[in-house]
Amino acid sequence: MKKNLSNIKKAINYLNNGDCVAIPTETVYGLAGNAYSDKATSKIFKLKKRPKKNPLIVHYYSLKALKKDCYLNQNFLKLYKKYCPGPISFVLKLKKNSLISKNVTNCKKTIAVRFPKHPLARNLLKNLNYPLAAPSANISTKISPVSKRDVEDEFGNKIKFILDGGQSKIGLESTILNLIDKPQILRLGGLEKNKINKFLKINTKISKENTILVPGQGKIHYSPQIPIRLNVIHPRQNEAFILIKKRILSDKNFFYISKNKNLKEAAKNLYKTLRKIKKMKFKFIAVEKIPNKGMGETINDRLIRASKY
Repeated sequence: MKKNLSNIKKAINYLNNGDCVAIPTETVYGLAGNAYSDKATSKIFKLKKRPKKNPLIVHYYSLKALKKDCYLNQNFLKLYKKYCPGPISFVLKLKKNSLISKNVTNCKKTIAVRFPKHPLARNLLKNLNYPLAAPSANISTKISPVSKRDVEDEFGNKIKFILDGGQSKIGLESTILNLIDKPQILRLGGLEKNKINKFLKINTKISKENTILVPGQGKIHYSPQIPIRLNVIHPRQNEAFILIKKRILSDKNFFYISKNKNLKEAAKNLYKTLRKIKKMKFKFIAVEKIPNKGMGETINDRLIRASKY
């Protein structure tokens, strides 16, 4: 506990100085900087090699803090009460007097926000007097990190400090919901679409617009930069084969993200496994069919985007 408090103090010192630090969340690790600072948010884009047109998600500790920057609506308040803190982000209208850096929103009048559940992230946010812009701590379009080591693999010593919170529990990014008008899913994520639909008693559509409002809407994303074949029954000899159900025969090229079709377990292990395959220098990846339901929908979304490399 003392070590965690000491590390949080270190992170605060760097953030107050306008630097970026990597932080753990329940979804993936984020590259965090003061969302009110042009200096800090510019560093995020530079470190990630991220296009300026791609906005950042801003992480808050409380509703009180959020009210300084955004207009709240009934759908947001209902979902906040049910699912926050947790793996869901919301697109809301930005207040004119908000201090949020224009880098964060790409000068738009909307902003994506969320309340992370990881205790270290919450403790950090509680002790800051500004929210944190924190996209995933990876180079743009590459695999998101789910551990401190993943962040080190991506950036080496280019990041001043990594707050180590163990492996991310969910392992895939947050679900992003546009709440400006009728609720619309902009990105599938750690909170299943069917749960949102059931709770709001509506059938939310998944956006197919080309305008990038939030992270994860690019066609190529979450990629190990290796060609990927999907819905494979029999892999080729030189392919790493990702599986979600135990097979009678085993092979050194088999990589299980689950052995009993547990989709939450598969989601947690997906990025870790893709990173492992890349480190082992495989040139091709095959993936067996993933059921397109619950977290399987999110896994398939990530694999489809990764396969467009």
